[in-house]
Amino acid sequence: MQFTEEQFKEGQVLLFDKPLNWTSFQLVNKVRWLIRKAYKIKKIKVGHAGTLDPLATGLLIICTGKFTKRIEEFMGQEKEYTGTIVLGATTPSYDLETEIDATFPTEHLHDDLIQNATAQFTGTIQQKPPVFSALKKEGKRLYEFARAGEEVEIPSREVQISEFEITRIKLPEVHFRVRCSKGTYIRSLAHDFGKALESGGHLSALRRTKIGDFDVANAISLENFETALKQAEA
Repeated sequence: MQFTEEQFKEGQVLLFDKPLNWTSFQLVNKVRWLIRKAYKIKKIKVGHAGTLDPLATGLLIICTGKFTKRIEEFMGQEKEYTGTIVLGATTPSYDLETEIDATFPTEHLHDDLIQNATAQFTGTIQQKPPVFSALKKEGKRLYEFARAGEEVEIPSREVQISEFEITRIKLPEVHFRVRCSKGTYIRSLAHDFGKALESGGHLSALRRTKIGDFDVANAISLENFETALKQAEA
């Protein structure tokens, strides 16, 4: 893996495996800083195609130079995720960012019931984004309302889920794989899935594995990228 300054300026599509607890913005900033440092340049355009939550890992497409113009193109492609839903409890953020706020019975759950419930969430569905999200309403991020304890009406929106597969059941954990359109919130899917099972649910792990034809199997770690740039500095 070798890069030149000219390649970055002309445009590169870099596939990164985003680490846990990093924001997408932090990873972009780090990549930009590493490129500037390696080639002693003041400015370089760097952006990402599709935000991943800090508690999610996996594929993040980062574009440099002239290829930043292609970000919208990549963002519009279908995405694939794997993850884990914990049934029997909900959280305000629909994931582990916030503490459990309610618990529900799970004694009625069985494999067939769980498997069959996925049918309600495939095809074109209506979904409400989580209140703990960066979407804006009236000029404010939704999470700003949530953290201030303010009620806010969130309209539902149409999303496409082409595949929703339960890959393993070990209650209260349910492991899944999903393929979906841009704008789908997997946290909302976890919450709504639990509600459909009358048990509540929240997301405990999430990994993005694909964006269009791009696969996380071909992604690089930040550490390997940094090593490659240090070779360029030498």
